[in-house]
Amino acid sequence: MQATLPHGIPGNTPDAPKSDPREKLIVALDVSTAAAAQKIVAAVGDSALTYKVGMQLYTAEGPRWVRDLVASGRRVFLDLKYHDIPTTVAAAVHEAAKLGVSMLTVHAAGGGKMLHAAVDAARIVNPALLVLGVTVLTSLDQNEMEKVGLQGTVREAVLRLSTLALDNGCKGIVTSAHETAAVRAGLGHNFAIVTPGVRPAGSRHGDQARVATPAEAIAAGASYIVVGRPITEAADPAAEARAILGQIS
Repeated sequence: MQATLPHGIPGNTPDAPKSDPREKLIVALDVSTAAAAQKIVAAVGDSALTYKVGMQLYTAEGPRWVRDLVASGRRVFLDLKYHDIPTTVAAAVHEAAKLGVSMLTVHAAGGGKMLHAAVDAARIVNPALLVLGVTVLTSLDQNEMEKVGLQGTVREAVLRLSTLALDNGCKGIVTSAHETAAVRAGLGHNFAIVTPGVRPAGSRHGDQARVATPAEAIAAGASYIVVGRPITEAADPAAEARAILGQIS
């Protein structure tokens, strides 16, 4: 039986060929209500397989919405950026894994013990769950990074935090496209890179400081790109998603 989201939004096909560009696109549901999120998912339709649920929507609607989205056949990237003592993060990751999400984030700056605890907690519930270490937020430029005490250039900080995350079992990292090529050159290709701050050419940057187009992000080595407002605020979200798929295929 096909699962449905609340208000009758049907589930789409959860699997696609590995050559399908939809495998690389994550649509960000940066809204405050389940109703708004449902409208976006319905409007995008089969043009996307994976949706990001971040702090805004999760705080407003809670885990039930995540379960419903997973049950509908969509994949969920739970982007809560856990950052706390190892025991607390491990407990949170354990609960998140039980929701059936495909990917989740922890802050690499939380340290090796925290990262290792998160990976172990995820593995107990779902060995396939992609635990991603967040490196340097795309809203930070060099000046802001220095203010929070991160030493060196943005690129050096990303490489340092990426190494820490991968050494402690994370299966991937989150970084902007500006650092992706350097990460690939320095650390290889045997892990996932999720790139937020992706904007089609001509789109507003919003609060992002380090952005790239979809094609630039994929060419730099991103495994997945996260696109929010350019799709979710478009007059025709499905058409905008298809246009982005064309750029990355």
